[in-house]
Amino acid sequence: MMDPLITRTIGPVRKALKDANLETKDIQEVILVGGMTRMPKVSESVKSIFGRDPAKSVNPDEAVAMGAAIQGAVLSGEVKDLLLLDVTPLSLGIETLGGVFTRLINRNTTIPTKKSQVFSTAADFQTAVEIKVYQGERELVRDNKMLGNFQLVGIPPAHRGVPQVEVTFDIDADSIVHVHAKDKSTNKDQSITIASGSGLSDNEIQQMVEDSEKYAEADKERKGSIEAANRADSVLNDTERALNEYAEKLEKEEADKIREKIAALREFVSKSLAGEGTATAAEIKEKTDDLQVASLNLFDKMHKARNDSGEQSSSQENTSENKEEKKP
Repeated sequence: MMDPLITRTIGPVRKALKDANLETKDIQEVILVGGMTRMPKVSESVKSIFGRDPAKSVNPDEAVAMGAAIQGAVLSGEVKDLLLLDVTPLSLGIETLGGVFTRLINRNTTIPTKKSQVFSTAADFQTAVEIKVYQGERELVRDNKMLGNFQLVGIPPAHRGVPQVEVTFDIDADSIVHVHAKDKSTNKDQSITIASGSGLSDNEIQQMVEDSEKYAEADKERKGSIEAANRADSVLNDTERALNEYAEKLEKEEADKIREKIAALREFVSKSLAGEGTATAAEIKEKTDDLQVASLNLFDKMHKARNDSGEQSSSQENTSENKEEKKP
C-alpha cells in the first residue's frame, strides 16, 4: 500500500543530488525527518539509494517539531540571527539567435543574485536589439515561458558581432527580477522589472522540470543544429564580404565555385533554421568546413592585400615625416 508513495520520493532525492552536483558517494550521512520514516520500507529505500542505513541519532518527530518552532520564531521576529535563503524555481535567460534559450541565472540559485553577460548583434548595421526574457529548463525558448520583453535602440551601425550589449539580471531579496541592457560604446540603456512570482503553480514548475529531463536528448540535438547553423551563417557573411571585395584577385572559375558553395550552404542553413529539414549539427559543420576550405585562397589574398595596404600607408607616413624634418 505504501510502495507508490515511497517510490514517489526517490525522484526528488535524485533530483536534489543532481542540482547540488553531488553523487550518492559524496553523502556522509542521511537523516530522516517525520514519523512515517520509521517504517522499515523507508529505511530499505534509503539504503538502496545511498548504500548505507539512515542515521538513527535524530528523533524524526522532534526534528519536525523543532523545525516548525524555528520557522515560527523567524516569522514572528523573535529569532533574528537565522537567515532563510530562497532560490529561483526555474532558470532565467534571454532568447538568442535561432530561438536558443541562453541562461544567465540557473535554477536553484540562491537570491539575491546578479549576473551579467555580453551579447552582440545578429545582422550588419543593426541599430536596435529586442531583449526577450524567459524562464524554464528547455533549450529553446518556444518550450519555456516568456516573462517580458523590451528594446534597446540607438546602437551605432556596425558589422554583425561588433557592437557589445551587456545584459544584466538582478534578482532582489523579494524575488523581483530587474533586467537591464546597455550598449557599451554609447552607454545607452533600457530595462524591465518583472514582479515576484513566475505566474506558474508548483505543479506547472515541476512539470517543466520533468519535461526538460524527458526531452533532454532531443533538445540537445536541436540546439546543436541551431548553433552549427548560426556558425555557418557567420562564415557565410564573412566569405561573401571577402568575395565582394577581392573577387578580382581570383580566377573566375574559383570565384564561381565559391559562389556556388555559398548559395548551397545558405539554402541548407535556411531550411535548418526554419525547421524544414532534419540536418544534424555534424552535417552543417561538414558543409561549413567545406566552404572554408574552398575559400582559403580568397582569405589569403585578402590578408595579403590588407598587409600591403598597411605597409604602403606606413611608408607614406614615414616619407611625410622625413619631408617635415628637412624643412628649415
